[in-house]
Amino acid sequence: MFPRFFTYPPIVLLGLGLLAQPADAEVVKARYSVSLIGLRIGEANAIGAIQHAAYRIGLDAKLTGIAAWLAHVKMALQSSGHIRKGVVLPSAYATTSANSEQVRTVRMALDAGTVKAVEITPPFEDREGRVPVTAANKRNVLDPMSALIMAVPPNEPLVGPAACNRTLPIYDGVVRFDLTMSYAGTRDVSVKGYSGPVTVCNVRYRPIAGHRPDARSTRFMMENRDIEAWLAPVEPAHVVVPFHVALRTLAGMAVVDAVEFSVEPDTAAKAER
Repeated sequence: MFPRFFTYPPIVLLGLGLLAQPADAEVVKARYSVSLIGLRIGEANAIGAIQHAAYRIGLDAKLTGIAAWLAHVKMALQSSGHIRKGVVLPSAYATTSANSEQVRTVRMALDAGTVKAVEITPPFEDREGRVPVTAANKRNVLDPMSALIMAVPPNEPLVGPAACNRTLPIYDGVVRFDLTMSYAGTRDVSVKGYSGPVTVCNVRYRPIAGHRPDARSTRFMMENRDIEAWLAPVEPAHVVVPFHVALRTLAGMAVVDAVEFSVEPDTAAKAER
């Protein structure tokens, strides 16, 4: 859900992506405000399509205001896959990140959550001391984008413990880690497009492979108890998606807040058939 918050500027996970939408999909649209230590550093927009059996989602991000003067950072992400028996199974993941010095792309092909190929251009520096990523570490995983879509069992309500209580096994092409989520309660929110309850989850980070155990950032995140996610319901796909994310980073508290959020039927796709 938040992997690059740990090693990159905290805005890089949210933004705008316009992708082909599955038939009979629910279209999720959101606009986010991003802040660090209480200062607004960016804004983001999101759009994706989710249905019972498939999903397709894309995100972009960029720094704004004073932050943009200091670092010209932009990132685009997209992912697609299937949802079978309440399990999210990614098929493809791609990111492009850019700053004033270079552009890097990551492409990953998966088969029902098992990584088949990864291409990173230019490659990350292979630093000594990293825990090796094994073939077993690449099975039954989620890419960072697919981790944003969390299926809830059909017999459970979308707001409540079942929305939170899970472990997300995430692999971003370099680092494999778990995000363990636990139920903390509910809140009522109101923004343009949505007024209603969201589920509040506590989140813990556990590195699995690809990390350096002695790195300051690794130790910090393993001990970090200030990570929280609020999840909004999406029917009829019966999934939840992030509405608000807050986490303590080495630079201070980072917060991503939805200021607009809506879930609508894909009427355009239906009209074309």
